[in-house]
Amino acid sequence: MNEWQPAILAHKTNYKVKKGEVIFKEGDPVTGIYFVYSGNVKVYKKWDKDKELIVRFAKQGSIFGHRGLGIGSTYPISAAALEPTVVCYVDVAFFEASLKVNPDFTHQLLLFFMEELKQSERKMRNLAHMSVKGRVAEALISLQNQFGATADGFINIDLSRQDLASYAGATYETVFRMMNELVSEKLISLSGKSISITNHEELSKMAQDAFFP
Repeated sequence: MNEWQPAILAHKTNYKVKKGEVIFKEGDPVTGIYFVYSGNVKVYKKWDKDKELIVRFAKQGSIFGHRGLGIGSTYPISAAALEPTVVCYVDVAFFEASLKVNPDFTHQLLLFFMEELKQSERKMRNLAHMSVKGRVAEALISLQNQFGATADGFINIDLSRQDLASYAGATYETVFRMMNELVSEKLISLSGKSISITNHEELSKMAQDAFFP
């Protein structure tokens, strides 16, 4: 990859994004691909009229905007910064040219696409067949797996309850109630917006057993 660095440096643009700022929205024409240089980004779709469903999170080093690749395409998802973030933008023409002449990169991207498709299919299955409490449990486990925990044991991402609800595919009110139940069952603990998983084994078991009969 070292021989590619001058070309990448010549074609990329880094810029800052404020917390909550939309980077691109569903239906916009595709102009390029993005990488997270620092910070965190949520990738989401419209869900009903006034709701959103968070498909995934992109952290430092992650790619996003790639779902819009193709001739005359528009972005099928939206992306917004969860915190002050620096993104790296690469125009789609250079990105696609890179894929044609760099088979190792193309292969790695294909593997990433395959894994992302598996996760998307899993999420759709969960929305259809899993209880809300189970989806909240799985969402918390997924967040800790992706972002790790702080020295104090809290999931290492600054996430609002509304975003957690959008990630679990439920309403704010329902997720608020489920969180209180998980606290009373001593599976998690809360400190402001911060969440700590206190019994990972039981929370994982709850997620595994949460499918409707």
